[in-house]
Amino acid sequence: MNSSLSHKSATATETTGSPSTGMNLNPSRFKTAPLTLWTDRMMNRTIKGGGLAVILTVLAIFVFIFMQSLPLFGRAKIHPRNTIQLDPSIQPLLIGADEWGELPYVLESQGLIHFISSADGKTVSQDDLSKLLEAKISSVFRHRRPGNQTFYTGTEDGRFAAVDLKYIPVFTKDSREIHRELNPGELYALSDKPYPVRLIAGAGTGDQKLIAAILAAPEGNRFVVTRLIRTVALFGPGEESMEEIHDLTGEIEGKIQKILVNGAGDEFVVLNEEGKIFYFVYTDEAPILRQIFTPFKDTQDHQVVSMDYLNGDVTLVLTNASGVNKLYSLFVAEGQPLRMYYYTKTLPPLDGGAEFYAPSLRNKAFLIGHGSSFSLRYGTTATIRAKGRLDSQIKSAILGAKYDRIFLLDSENRLHLYDLTDPHPEAGWQAFMGKVWYEGYSKPDYIWQSTGGTDDFEPKLSFVPLILGTLKGTLYAMMFALPLSLLAALYTSQFARPSFKRTIKPVMEIMASLPSVVLGFLAALWLAPLIEDKVPSFLMAVTLIPLFVLIFGQVYSRLPASVRMHVKPGYEWLLVLPIIAAGIWISWNLGPAIEKIFCTVYDSETNLRSADFRLWWATVTGMPFEQRNSLVVGFMMGFAVIPIIFTIAEDALSNVPKSLTSASLALGASRWQTAIRVVIPTAFPGIFSALMVGLGRAIGETMIVVMATGNTPVMDFNIFSGMRTLSANIAVELPEAPYLGTLYRALFLGATILFMMTFVLNTIAEVIRQKLRTKYRVL
Repeated sequence: MNSSLSHKSATATETTGSPSTGMNLNPSRFKTAPLTLWTDRMMNRTIKGGGLAVILTVLAIFVFIFMQSLPLFGRAKIHPRNTIQLDPSIQPLLIGADEWGELPYVLESQGLIHFISSADGKTVSQDDLSKLLEAKISSVFRHRRPGNQTFYTGTEDGRFAAVDLKYIPVFTKDSREIHRELNPGELYALSDKPYPVRLIAGAGTGDQKLIAAILAAPEGNRFVVTRLIRTVALFGPGEESMEEIHDLTGEIEGKIQKILVNGAGDEFVVLNEEGKIFYFVYTDEAPILRQIFTPFKDTQDHQVVSMDYLNGDVTLVLTNASGVNKLYSLFVAEGQPLRMYYYTKTLPPLDGGAEFYAPSLRNKAFLIGHGSSFSLRYGTTATIRAKGRLDSQIKSAILGAKYDRIFLLDSENRLHLYDLTDPHPEAGWQAFMGKVWYEGYSKPDYIWQSTGGTDDFEPKLSFVPLILGTLKGTLYAMMFALPLSLLAALYTSQFARPSFKRTIKPVMEIMASLPSVVLGFLAALWLAPLIEDKVPSFLMAVTLIPLFVLIFGQVYSRLPASVRMHVKPGYEWLLVLPIIAAGIWISWNLGPAIEKIFCTVYDSETNLRSADFRLWWATVTGMPFEQRNSLVVGFMMGFAVIPIIFTIAEDALSNVPKSLTSASLALGASRWQTAIRVVIPTAFPGIFSALMVGLGRAIGETMIVVMATGNTPVMDFNIFSGMRTLSANIAVELPEAPYLGTLYRALFLGATILFMMTFVLNTIAEVIRQKLRTKYRVL
């Protein structure tokens, strides 16, 4: 009977549901709807796909900017184009070519010029300088410059003339031809007696040409120098006349080996067989010997085998018999009043002394070699761009005027034509990250200066001052923003009344939306002029206001409770406002007094001392004071960073579990002790994230830096000087950068560096944040 009752009871339970509730339990009621499951799966996939898309997009951006900068590190490429067999009877002195490399020529020592088509190797025409001048040629020197070449010819009867060679493109209906034009100048006598001209050199502009020559006199060689001056006429070119001839034979020791004249026609150098170089400067009256130096005195072989100008005629490219390749440049050394030649660089050695040399007319590259080998080098960075070798000895060489062709003439009278591809010879890690000794500078330095006012200017593309400027601006911005934003976040989350908090946080978020161009405008046109002559007052305010607030806080906390109870909790900040106002007023009025006491400068002209912080700073520290400086940038860029740090840090502090703060307060800790010892450690991973996000914002800031600084790339942390950051440099330079040129790609390299800086910072920040999160998880 008991068994029957149990069976009935179980049956009743299955049919009627739970005996305690009396409800009918249907298992299908607890199944998730298929649509909900499908929606959940789709949302998960969408979120994962979106995250993956963001990662791929960022990666694609990085790959794009990196690929744009990658060609900067490529080497020069040389491809054979054509080989022309010249007539064996030709005895070449040198070779040349037009701007387009279509009509090269071979010049013989007697003045015969053979113009050859580079397409088929046929001789197009011949010109004889002897017939053109109606005089027997004894010496020829070529001065080559873009668009024009001049032959300075010396004759057997002691005269000289300048013959201009011009190439003129002539366009027909279906083709283009290159025509040459020789314009002989007037013959001038270099002496009152017909001494043969054994060596001649010349160069200059349209208004002034300088000619130096060696005359074979019976009593010995004479070294003479003169100038051709063209007067200014109202209409058309003026008349050309020769100045006084100066005999400088006594100025030179030993036998002269080579003479070089600079393109301006006001300086020349002379090399003797003993390896000494004599540097002359042509004044209004006469040439003056300024310097004598021996470039290879520190080597076993003192003799100079080759001496040539680098493009710009400021640097001498020298080699000795051992193949040592040195560069000497003109600059004013420290403590010296005049510009002279000093050693700057040593390039990799050649197999022997240079037997041919060809400078580029577009940059600081040059082609040099010994025997059958040749080397394309770049003078600024002292690097080898390309190497090559022929199967016979090279006698002469030339680089195309557009730096796109190479012409080599070998000992078998074969003219070898090569296509040259080297779009970025001035680039490389040495140029971007190393100290480079630029022409005209007294020492190697990190310099960014992408453009200049002359054609022979060399771009200076060091990223070091830009990286330093980025760190400098970020440092001063974070020094201002961090204390204010973190303390404000701590107060708002832990001490402010909820009604105040509901107002403060939206205001800060609105502040974050202010366009940086507006902040830059205010910094440049309002803040910078405002504090330019009130720096002591500003510095006093930065010091006194926090000090006054701290003193007030200490005094207020020690007041009896009966006094403090009159101030409603959460309204204490109203008492601080008069303290801050008093600090501002005292600082603004105390600053001039401090300036008069400590920041005075003696004026030698008036014999008076003047109170001027700007002059005092420059006199005492040796560093400049600029109106738009890092102080202004740090102050204004700090306002752009404060809302970001505040918002993230305040969220992190507010999300600390109430159970932790309540437990701390219940154990007798004060609100301040709870905030410092419980809330901040718990929220520290979030606070650290806020710092890193703010740091990234400061690193990438552009418009404030562009408008509020002098935007000058300098190498110092002087708070009263400007700087140029990587982001500002891209904004300023990119609109004017030639498409796919060196500057264009260098700016993309700057973007790559900026990308990597922020990526590394964020990666390090995330690693540290995860470790901090693990460390404080026990709380």
